[in-house]
Amino acid sequence: MSDRQQIQISIDRPWNWKDFFFQWEWMLVAILLLVIIGNSMISPWFLTWNTFIRTPATFLDKAFIVFPMMFVIILGKIDISVGSTVALSAVIMAVSYNLGLPMPLAMLLCLLVGTLGGAFNGFLLVRFKELSFVIVTLSSMIIYRGIAYIILGNQASGGLPQWYSFLGWGEIAGIPFILICFVLAATAFGILLHRTTFGRAVFGMGHNPRTCRHSGVNTDRVIWVVFTLNGLMAAVTALFLTSRMGSTRPNVAMGYELEVIAMVALGGVSTNGGIGRIGGPVLAVFIVGFLSYGMGLANLQAPIVLVVIGALLILSVLAHRIRFVGKKKRNTAA
Repeated sequence: MSDRQQIQISIDRPWNWKDFFFQWEWMLVAILLLVIIGNSMISPWFLTWNTFIRTPATFLDKAFIVFPMMFVIILGKIDISVGSTVALSAVIMAVSYNLGLPMPLAMLLCLLVGTLGGAFNGFLLVRFKELSFVIVTLSSMIIYRGIAYIILGNQASGGLPQWYSFLGWGEIAGIPFILICFVLAATAFGILLHRTTFGRAVFGMGHNPRTCRHSGVNTDRVIWVVFTLNGLMAAVTALFLTSRMGSTRPNVAMGYELEVIAMVALGGVSTNGGIGRIGGPVLAVFIVGFLSYGMGLANLQAPIVLVVIGALLILSVLAHRIRFVGKKKRNTAA
């Protein structure tokens, strides 16, 4: 043995089949399978390739907000203004097009409006730290929706070009364009969250923001970027939603913020911050989407759908909480 002794410390834990198969994502897979089985019992025409490929096009527009909202909740924060951001972005895009702006420029304006809306939220939160995240985003939710009503009143704005409908209903090689974009967005946000320094900073701030700040992390910039991304993806949702509807009104995307937050929480992202993975919210998107679709097949009223989704969310959060607390106790004992 040499005089100079080297000590190697490994932080890798040995593979454990219980830890692998008791991951929250497997629970979501089981729930999704139950939803699919239930839908197939309601309708004998549900179990078709066409259903699984084309049906997601009817509910994936709001799913684009799920990814940045996951970052917000991992930070331990909340943003309830995204639905109003969708409405304002869509209204400004449609109105500007009907006033003579070329549609590609109107689409860019839509993205700009949403990005500025999210950036404004982030600016207020980092500039006035004494303000609550709920109060700031609640205020912007009211303001953005109010501006949309001021611009358009209670009217609809349509007359959009025919080619624009490709975003919501078009297909490439038999696969809906919106589904392709969703997969690409999930991949990009997954890499950003799990494979970059920025993602590690988000997790660190969710666990202990004060420690991150003293460690040299620019916490204000992280918060500002995350809320700006939330606004940008709300504008992306506005593009797809308006494309599917063919027109827009100031009251579109009502309740989107609650549905998106429900999907993120159902996906296993802790509302206390610091815990979450991209796979859970992706599965939750399809669980909620196919559940709503199946209940529509059964001709159930919309309030019943909301009650079922809310009950599923409560049960899943409780189950996730019990599992996490039990695992934490076992790790502490070990």
